[in-house]
Amino acid sequence: MTKKLKSVFAGLCLVLAGVANAQTNDVVDVAKGSKDHTTLVTAIKAADLVTTLKGKGPFTVFAPSNNAFNKLPKGTIETLLKPASKAALVKLLTYHVVAGNLKAADIVAAIKVGKGKAVIKTLQGENLTATLVKGKVILTDAKGDKATVTATDLTASNGVIHVVNAVLMPR
Repeated sequence: MTKKLKSVFAGLCLVLAGVANAQTNDVVDVAKGSKDHTTLVTAIKAADLVTTLKGKGPFTVFAPSNNAFNKLPKGTIETLLKPASKAALVKLLTYHVVAGNLKAADIVAAIKVGKGKAVIKTLQGENLTATLVKGKVILTDAKGDKATVTATDLTASNGVIHVVNAVLMPR
């Protein structure tokens, strides 16, 4: 084999290994692998949701980045991570999870069918409203606040993750 062909072959093997790895990592593992989601992973552990989110699913997770959590009022994260706040933390986190495997194209299609908006029921029980603004999916929470989907279709073995730039708030 020529040196160039060996290099291409080695690169292809790395890509295929990455694809295989993504298919064995669940939504929790994918989040753990992101340096931008350490707060989310800490919160998932504090809420005792690791086992649930490692389950069969499928799940669609709208994952707030560390920066999204940092936008919350000072002390909010620390308060939510306390054992006494576990019920509130579970409510908040499950508001970011939807049953099913909603790829970005599915969400956009639902918005188009809904004539500009799609209502998405979360595991927490309340709804999120998805709209399109300048080609970006915007999620509006129960309080009327908005989060932009900044990265889409991070595939896991039991669902998909979409990164959002704000923490979505249930009632």
